[in-house]
Amino acid sequence: MNKLDNPPGTIPVFPLPGALLLPRGRLPLHLFEPRYLQMLDDVLKTESRLIGMIQPYGKDNKLHHIGCAGRVTAFSETEDGRYMITMAGQSRFRVLNEVDGSTPYRRCHVSWQGFERDLGGVEKDATFDRPKFMAALARYFEEENLSTDWESLQEAEDELLINSLSMLCPFPPEDKQALLEAPSLTTRRETLMTLIEFSLRGGSVEEFMQ
Repeated sequence: MNKLDNPPGTIPVFPLPGALLLPRGRLPLHLFEPRYLQMLDDVLKTESRLIGMIQPYGKDNKLHHIGCAGRVTAFSETEDGRYMITMAGQSRFRVLNEVDGSTPYRRCHVSWQGFERDLGGVEKDATFDRPKFMAALARYFEEENLSTDWESLQEAEDELLINSLSMLCPFPPEDKQALLEAPSLTTRRETLMTLIEFSLRGGSVEEFMQ
């Protein structure tokens, strides 16, 4: 179970197109830019060790209003000074405004309200038709030339299966944002199924939403 006591009102954010982190998920990251090496150094000095993963968009790299904060749970340094880190998803957040400051990386004032579900127990999907979903997923993986451990997928709990696929499938950034903003596991699974079906038809979720 996630635990985020006294969450900070300001967190560093890492705008990375297509990188999706969800509560209770695990995201490996490779840090090599000096600004993000500085961010990691600063984050490791804090009690929460939180970094906000968020999608940028547009030519000006504006930030979407909703991201997900992860706690740095492991890190290792390479011989040339880069870092491999692992982030454990804690809770989504809403950006209030970006902070003007002296750090080389971006920071935001954030609100955690409305995402209390993220800090609870593992979610269930009572209406999940797993055989239908897995059949569509198999066609999608074949179409995209992707491989996986199908036995492990079949045995995975609903949340682990749906969230892992949401994070790992090669959807465009805007589609990843739609998965992030889904208010429940059921709506995320419905969004994921829509993305898979539209991908098989050569479309996208934007067409579905119009």
